[in-house]
Amino acid sequence: MIYRKLPAGIQDFEYLRNNGYLYVDKTAYIHRMATMGKPYFLGRPRRFGKSLFLSTLKAYFLGKKHLFEGLAIAELEKEWLEYPVFHIDMNVENYRNLDSLLSALGTNLRVLEEKWGKNDCEDTPSARFKGLIRRAYEQTGREVVVLIDEYDKPLLGASHELDATDDIRNELKGFYGVLKSADAHLRFVFLTGVTKFSKVSVFSDLNHLTDISLYEDYAGICGISETELTTFFEPEIQSLSDKLRKSYDQTLGELKKRYNGYHFSKKTEGIYNPYSLLRTFAAGDINDYWFETGTPTLLVRMLKDLNFDLTRLEKDANIPARSISEYKVGGNDPVPLLYQTGYLTIKEFDAEYNEYILGFPNEEVKYGFLNELLPVYLNNTDSLSEFYVGDFIRDLRSGKIESFMTRLQACYAGISYELNNKTERDYQTVFYLLLTLMGQHVEAEPRSAKGRADAIIKTADYIYAFEFKLTENATAEEALKQIDEKGYLTPYIASNKKLVKIGAEFSKTERGLNRWVIENGELRNEN
Repeated sequence: MIYRKLPAGIQDFEYLRNNGYLYVDKTAYIHRMATMGKPYFLGRPRRFGKSLFLSTLKAYFLGKKHLFEGLAIAELEKEWLEYPVFHIDMNVENYRNLDSLLSALGTNLRVLEEKWGKNDCEDTPSARFKGLIRRAYEQTGREVVVLIDEYDKPLLGASHELDATDDIRNELKGFYGVLKSADAHLRFVFLTGVTKFSKVSVFSDLNHLTDISLYEDYAGICGISETELTTFFEPEIQSLSDKLRKSYDQTLGELKKRYNGYHFSKKTEGIYNPYSLLRTFAAGDINDYWFETGTPTLLVRMLKDLNFDLTRLEKDANIPARSISEYKVGGNDPVPLLYQTGYLTIKEFDAEYNEYILGFPNEEVKYGFLNELLPVYLNNTDSLSEFYVGDFIRDLRSGKIESFMTRLQACYAGISYELNNKTERDYQTVFYLLLTLMGQHVEAEPRSAKGRADAIIKTADYIYAFEFKLTENATAEEALKQIDEKGYLTPYIASNKKLVKIGAEFSKTERGLNRWVIENGELRNEN
C-alpha cells in the first residue's frame, strides 16, 4: 500500500511543494492570466482552494522557479521575474463592526510596512495602502502584485447588521478604490471572494476587474475535475474502494454522488469539492466534511425570515444571468447567495430567457443543508438527530403508517406559532424537509408536477401516496378521494408492492396536523 501526503487544509503552496505533498497542477491558469490581463476577480465557495491558488500566484510572482519544477508553467514561463507582492488576507478577523475591519486592515498593513516602510502622515488604511504601493514600486523599479483573499468577508460577516454594514462598506470602498487609482504602479491584481457587492458601491469602484467566475476557460481553476480525480488520485480511489469493500467503479460512483456536481459556467464538466474529497481519502471514509468546517447560519436565517419556498431548491431556482454573481444586502432573493456560497450550482442555462437553472450540486450539500434547515422550523432548534428521522423510516419500511402519522403529528406540534399561523405551503415545507431527508434511505418523491400527490414514498414492500389539505378548505376524506380521482397510484398498480393512500388535514385553528384517513386496499382507518 502506497500512502501519499495529501494537502487537505493546506493553503501554503511553498510549504506544500517543499514537503512533498501531492499537488493538482493548476499552474497553466496562472500563466494564462499573467499573460492575458492584469486585474481579476474570482468568486468561489469557501474551502474550494482559493487560498492555495492565491499562494501559488504569490510564489510565481516572487520568481520562485524551483517550486514549479515538473509543473505545466515550467514549460511556459521563460523570464521568472521577481515582483513586490502584497498578500492581504481578510480571513484574520470575525467581523462584527467597523473596529474589527480596521483591526484586520491594520494587521495586514503593518506586515507590509515592516518591509516597505511607513509614512506617519498616512493616517487612514487607504492612504497607508496607496503609500505602500508607491514605495514598493520606487524601491524595486517594478510594478506591485496585489493578492487579496476573501475580500468580501467583512461585508458577509456583518451583513445582518445594516448599520455596521454601511460603515464597513464605506471603509472598504476607499481601501479597494486604491487598486484603481494606483493602476500605473500595479503589475497584477487578483481578488477572491464569494460574491460581488456591486449594488452597494464596493464593487462599483472595482469595475475595472475582469470577473472570471463564470468563464468557461477558468471553470476548473479551483476544485478537482473528473479528469483530475482519475489522473491524480487513482491509488487513493483504489485504497478507498478496498476499505469500503466496493469495486473501483462503485467507489468512483459514490464519490461522484457525494462530492461532484459543481458547475461554474454554462458548459463544463462537473467539479468536485476538493476539501471533502481530500478529507475522504485521508480518513478512508465518506462523510460530510465540508459541513464540519462551518454551518450556513446566515442563509438559514435568511430563508426562514423571507418565508422562502424551499421546494424551489430542488427543481426551479431560476435566476437571471445578470444576477447570479451579485448580492444585495437586505434583498429579498437569497438564490444568488445560495449559488455563490456553494449550496446551489448551475444545472442548465436557458439561452432564450438568459437564465440559469440552479439546484443542489450533490448529496453532501443537499442533505447537509436541509438538516440545518429543519430544526429551525421545529420547537427544539438544537438539532434533528438521525435517530429521529430513522424512526420515520422504520415505520414506513414495516408498514406502520399509523405510527408514522402519529410521529408526524407530534413533529408538527412543535412548530413555532409564526409558521402555524400561515398557509398550507408552510405545513408542506416541513413535510418536504422531512421527506427529502428520508430520501437518503427510501425512494421519496416530493411534489414536482401538476397531477402528482403531495408525496409518493417507496420502500421495498410499500408505496405510499400522501395528500394534505387545510381543514378550512377540505377534509381528509376529500384528500383521499383526490388520490383516487387523479390516479396518483395508477402507475404503480402493476408492482408487487402494497399500495397505501393517506389523506390528512392541517388545522390553522388547532395549529397542527389534525386528523388523517388511511386506506389500504378495501381497508379504511380513521384517526
